[in-house]
Amino acid sequence: MLKAACARIALAVVVMMGLSACVTLPPNHPRSPQDPWESWNRGVYKVNDALDRAVAKPVATTYVKVVPQPIRTGVTNFFANLNTPTVMVNDALQGKLLAAANDLGRFALNSTVGLAGILDPATSAGLARNDEDFGQTLGKWGVHPGPFIELPVLGPSDLRDASGRLVDTYSNPRQYIKNSWIKYGLYLPDFVDRRAALLPLDSTLKTTYDPYAFVRDAYLQRRAYLVSDGKITEAPLVDPDADESEPAAPPSAPPPK
Repeated sequence: MLKAACARIALAVVVMMGLSACVTLPPNHPRSPQDPWESWNRGVYKVNDALDRAVAKPVATTYVKVVPQPIRTGVTNFFANLNTPTVMVNDALQGKLLAAANDLGRFALNSTVGLAGILDPATSAGLARNDEDFGQTLGKWGVHPGPFIELPVLGPSDLRDASGRLVDTYSNPRQYIKNSWIKYGLYLPDFVDRRAALLPLDSTLKTTYDPYAFVRDAYLQRRAYLVSDGKITEAPLVDPDADESEPAAPPSAPPPK
């Protein structure tokens, strides 16, 4: 019953955002090759931003003001530990067996001595926290990110990462909790915790001329950084074969002598 109700609410939100999406871009607007669906994406971003300012940001701000820092750290640790199996699986899929063993040790230690991950004794024991997901795994094995897309409620993504998020849900222990109230109830504190972590960036967005473009470019650059494990790469962010059907621009005439 709860699952069906949540599905109906999610569908209603997506439909509402779809109907309000698509903004008209001026004829001389500079187009980004990474963002062929910019009109749609800006429309979704506009609705996402309105929902954020009306609901998510006030809740996160109140959470930071009311809840003491040690408790907030415990919440962050808990959800990071819950995501560790996802990280561990993607370590293995990328051939990083030592990292996978590290994360297995982290999960075992934090889930027991760390009281279900609320504490983080694994870091003190020298087991570093890794950050891997299925989108990065696909990128590691050569799958191109594809066009940028602004997802309703979920925010910035690309086609590769959007499909990767779906796969990652099945490697998270939360997916296998039988009690629906607990299973879906965990999404709210997780969302609030993630939004609270982004509060320091709000002042930067306020001073940005084009917040949408700033968020888009920052997302694409960070994902490229994570996929390459921090290595500098000259690989294009867009599919080099995407524009093969378009005629090449004529060469410019040589300057007069």
